[in-house]
Amino acid sequence: MKAQSVTFIGFEDDFEESSAVLFGAPFDGTASFKPGARFAPSAMREDSWAIESYSPYLDLDLEDLKLFDYGNLELPFGDKMKALKIIEDTVDEITKANKIPVMIGGEHLITYAPVKSLSKIHKDLHIIHFDAHTDLREHYLDEQFSHATVIRRIASLVGSKNLNSFCIRSGLKEEFDWAKENSNLEKFTYNTLPACVERLKNKAVYITIDLDVFDPSVFPGTGTPEPGGINFHQMLEIIGMLSKLENVVGIDLVELSPKHDASGVSTAVACKTLREIVLACIKKS
Repeated sequence: MKAQSVTFIGFEDDFEESSAVLFGAPFDGTASFKPGARFAPSAMREDSWAIESYSPYLDLDLEDLKLFDYGNLELPFGDKMKALKIIEDTVDEITKANKIPVMIGGEHLITYAPVKSLSKIHKDLHIIHFDAHTDLREHYLDEQFSHATVIRRIASLVGSKNLNSFCIRSGLKEEFDWAKENSNLEKFTYNTLPACVERLKNKAVYITIDLDVFDPSVFPGTGTPEPGGINFHQMLEIIGMLSKLENVVGIDLVELSPKHDASGVSTAVACKTLREIVLACIKKS
């Protein structure tokens, strides 16, 4: 494999020697409000060169890790199930090479595919999920597979008790009721995250960050902005907690829609969030 010409900063090593592999999944075929997340992977790569590979927050540098940029997958815009299969097959390929997949979306539905792939390897896979929305509907517009149903579909793969959701501030009452009975969901905040991390410290964990977890004043460039979210310094606090996990097996960042923030601030926040989560959770070989 060869890295594409414009890589994310710091992801410039060869596939064979890398411990983690970044890839873009430019799909937003079920976006229900404002589409555009399919443009995020390319925008993030370009804008990543405006930040540094070094994090002063963590005193760590992407250049000290072995990281490869696979490029963007070619996904059919109108066939979500085929798109999910392509992503799943890609993650199968990455994990068979003993590397950690790091996915840039794209809408949140795409998270289903890497979780499906990883659940074939890790029989007790746990999900740590940051989001504004529950994403727990059984159906949305008579469709089972949607960005509004993705966490409910993931529950069918890993078991609802292995779902851990934080900062949730929007959803149907029925979704919150289902979560109260079946999963671990914290509304508005992340106060129980330290206990969650301690409980899952040695477990296989997949981290999914829907970037609309940020307040729109920080991150307006998303398809379904929801007031009442966290700021960047709170995300840094969260990432510091996640750094204590010892077996992160996959990561994704989804729902950046760069064309809905002409200032570029949202893309910059997404880039720095990706840098920080990779540095915190991908262990140096």
